[in-house]
Amino acid sequence: MAILLSLSPHHHHPPLNPRQNPNPYSPKPTPHATSLPSTISKRQFIFKTTSLCLISLATQHPLAQALAEPSPPLKSVLSILANTKSWFQFYGDGFAIRVPPQFEDIMEPEDYSAGLSLYGDKAKPKTFAARFASSDGSEVLNVVVRPSNQLKITFLEAKDITDLGSLKEAAKLFVPGGTTLFSARTLKIKEEEGYRTYYFYEFGRDDQHAALVAVVNSGKAIIAGATAPQSKWDEDGVKLRSAVISLTVL
Repeated sequence: MAILLSLSPHHHHPPLNPRQNPNPYSPKPTPHATSLPSTISKRQFIFKTTSLCLISLATQHPLAQALAEPSPPLKSVLSILANTKSWFQFYGDGFAIRVPPQFEDIMEPEDYSAGLSLYGDKAKPKTFAARFASSDGSEVLNVVVRPSNQLKITFLEAKDITDLGSLKEAAKLFVPGGTTLFSARTLKIKEEEGYRTYYFYEFGRDDQHAALVAVVNSGKAIIAGATAPQSKWDEDGVKLRSAVISLTVL
């Protein structure tokens, strides 16, 4: 069983009824670029680019070898971040995240109504809580929200991501098997009631690169992931890394 942060071979059409940002004081999003051409080669390219951000919920893909490799010094990964204060801030259900300039909202229309139930019908869970992409579709930013007990069976409600295990133990839940783990860090973010723990992972496979931040609040795991081809990560990695690190709990 697995959660897909970003996996779709289909062309994403603009929403029929675009959502309104619930915070009227947030900066307006940068005007969208032109729509992506609807071609088979483009869909295949998006599929290949975004398939890296898969969160494995099983342990049949051991990460011992990747975790055994030393991570780069902290300053080489997190010391250089973009200033995201001027970026559009998207407000979702229990979270907020900054969206890089020129990224488009690529949530499908059916995603807006997913999770609603009528007359007792079984509700269809939302695949994504938020989804944005660069104008060419090669760089993708996603947010997924899931009950924490879907990631790890617990008898008590998880209140912090440490309830799912240590940074190393939780990597088995968030980092796909067969990838090279470049960095794994624990982030402490100050909030009104103290500090909240976030886990950060950066990894790659083949010619793809990804960064992921995960946090738990009131029994829900909130995961933000960004992916791009390695050739583009060399140029835009700071921007994408900064986007996932901007994830905050509301």
